[in-house]
Amino acid sequence: MTELPNFNLDHKPGRSPANRSLERGIEILRAFRPGSELLGNGELAERTGLSKSTVSRLTQTLVGAGMLQLDSVERAYRLAPAVLSLSHAMRTGSRVLQAATPHMRELALQKRINVGLAAPDRDEMVYLESIRYAKRAALRHVVSGQRVPMELTSLGRAYLAVASQPRRARLMELFAQRRRHWRKMETEIKQAWADVHAKGYCAAAWQPEVVALATPLQVDDVIYVLNVSVSTEESIAVVSRELAPALLELAQKIRHALIVQEPRGA
Repeated sequence: MTELPNFNLDHKPGRSPANRSLERGIEILRAFRPGSELLGNGELAERTGLSKSTVSRLTQTLVGAGMLQLDSVERAYRLAPAVLSLSHAMRTGSRVLQAATPHMRELALQKRINVGLAAPDRDEMVYLESIRYAKRAALRHVVSGQRVPMELTSLGRAYLAVASQPRRARLMELFAQRRRHWRKMETEIKQAWADVHAKGYCAAAWQPEVVALATPLQVDDVIYVLNVSVSTEESIAVVSRELAPALLELAQKIRHALIVQEPRGA
């Protein structure tokens, strides 16, 4: 992932100035990804673009706050259990997940497919829920918290179709800088936008023998994206005819569930 230390496209005049120390501390936590359990100050500096002296101060603070643990043998840091508790609090407190998960599970069981719910984070999509009931063994196992590229996936392309124009333009600029065959990909992304606005969903097959469909799900001011996927040798067109109605019906069920959901404090 390309680091985006100033990826705040929603800044509005009149807001209080951002707390730079807090932002930098969050960048340290963001540097930890699957496959990088332990990171030293040097690696953290390289991943975040911060100076080693700044990283050293921040890691000490994060250890004191219970967000990082120091491995004294390796002289490196790992995420502390408190980080996981934040994730749990987010999942259990999400009204969207509470409304969506039962319907997602029902569809996954009925069709024997994979059903997911994701949200954007910078230039990636993050799975909030992933229910896997594929007919065939999938090439990858997707779990909650897993990230996927925005520009390659049906999830990301569905999000881009309804994102604000400034955010979309900035993201497209970023993708153009890092993708070698950008012109072809740009055409695919723009076709996906057209499909979302015309049909309500888009489709992509960015991995061999895996076809995925996605549709945006806007809740208040937040854009989520629902997807269904299946491991198959069939074409995108065939899978779309089979699964698109079920995906769009799922989105409608979730919207209805959110409307009738009991208000908090009632």
